[in-house]
Amino acid sequence: MHIQPRREALKNLAAIGMGTLCGDVSRAFAVDVLWSSDVILRENAQPGTREWMLDKPRIAAETKYRCPWIEGYCSHASIEAGETISFHVSCNPASPFTIDLYRLGYYGGAGGRHVKSLGPFPGKTQADPDIGEKRVRVCEWDACTEIRIPPDWVSGVYIGKLTAERDGTQSYVIFIVRDQRQADFIFQCSDNTWQAYNRWPSQFSLYDNGEHPWYWGGGVLVSYQRPYGKYCQILDAPLSTGSGEFFLWEFPFAYWMESQGYDVTYISNLDTHRNPQGLTRAKGFLSVGHDEYWTIEMFHHVKSAIQAGVNVAFFSGNAVCGRIAWHEGQRAFERVGVFGPPGGTREFEQMKSLEHRRPYANELIGAHSTGPVTGGADWICTRPDHWIYAETGMKKGDRIPGLIGWEYHGDPAKLPGLEIVATGPTQSAPGQPNGGTYTATVYPGPQGNFVFNAATCWWADGLSSPPGYVRPKAYVEPQGPDPRVQQITQNVLQRML
Repeated sequence: MHIQPRREALKNLAAIGMGTLCGDVSRAFAVDVLWSSDVILRENAQPGTREWMLDKPRIAAETKYRCPWIEGYCSHASIEAGETISFHVSCNPASPFTIDLYRLGYYGGAGGRHVKSLGPFPGKTQADPDIGEKRVRVCEWDACTEIRIPPDWVSGVYIGKLTAERDGTQSYVIFIVRDQRQADFIFQCSDNTWQAYNRWPSQFSLYDNGEHPWYWGGGVLVSYQRPYGKYCQILDAPLSTGSGEFFLWEFPFAYWMESQGYDVTYISNLDTHRNPQGLTRAKGFLSVGHDEYWTIEMFHHVKSAIQAGVNVAFFSGNAVCGRIAWHEGQRAFERVGVFGPPGGTREFEQMKSLEHRRPYANELIGAHSTGPVTGGADWICTRPDHWIYAETGMKKGDRIPGLIGWEYHGDPAKLPGLEIVATGPTQSAPGQPNGGTYTATVYPGPQGNFVFNAATCWWADGLSSPPGYVRPKAYVEPQGPDPRVQQITQNVLQRML
């Protein structure tokens, strides 16, 4: 088994010199590296630190989710160099506080780089917002400061570590720095889903209508203009306080990509919604982790990018499931439909109240959420001769333990040329099938491009275990970095190039 040392190849390019890209250097390699940029390599060569991790996270027991001692939000989910972002922070009780900003990435294994210190600021308790129409909570907090994003801040996921000087309590704010450059890969963060599950300040997620704590109907609004509470589902993850779900499902993928020297740029779900032209500047578009909530505009924009020749990989599960409508004035969205057929997700009774109409998610992804929706399984090889398995050594029936979970894709679409590369039954616990079947798929695009579907929320767990990462466990347990998962990912990414 061999994983191509892409980072070393890109480093060697500088030593070779562009004038020598002939003779011993193959034409295919030359085309590859000429397209690539070394912006991520240069960024990751800067000094890293683990100081980005929270030393003293704290959660109020009565709410289960919020950190009232210090909490905040940003004016933008994503922002470009030259634009201004503001930070809105509340401290209860009032306390001076500081903000330290970090870009998250590889950095020699440290996981982050410190980019700026802000403060101290006096700090004050800011009022919780009223409960608005459709239970929306929109904060109108004063900004403690604002900054203009410097031109040398590389696209990526950035966090602000908030520290209350009164007792040292800490939490995060999170934002994405995007750019408009040509890049090999666009990494789409799944922040609509982070916000859908955000219960801040207490039971005010998309999943609570005031009567049921796990509601799956319409008529509920959630806003980006509020702090992120601690993650509320299948594991205890202190670093999620204020940071959405990035550390849980996406960080191991970004960390691994940057460790390999891939040329990657980052966007928000909202950028996919607003800027279809921006998707065509890359060779590959990546959906990562738990990417459940999409607008119809997002669907059409990614579909159009595929028609334009962009490769797409869904290294995600439960993706493109809930259809949402965006409300710009409140920076909010509500659930209005399902990207799937009636009865396709038989576990959620309230979904019957939502509109089910085409397009269905499997018409974009290759497969989609179906059956009991939740469950776990081993990844089982069905097509060992397929190019995704090159140099993995896998044979038909070979398994990667626990890689499928806790939500998955099945019900493959009848698309021309679609191939099922892994499939098997899902289970509610080891040895207890729950009636579901996952299907990982590949289908061809119209211009020699392709769409890959890994069919699991947990793919990134097989790539790396960065600092602060907590392994999930529900139904089954993934087993962490696996050279076969790394090689399959490498094969998919390299084919995009």
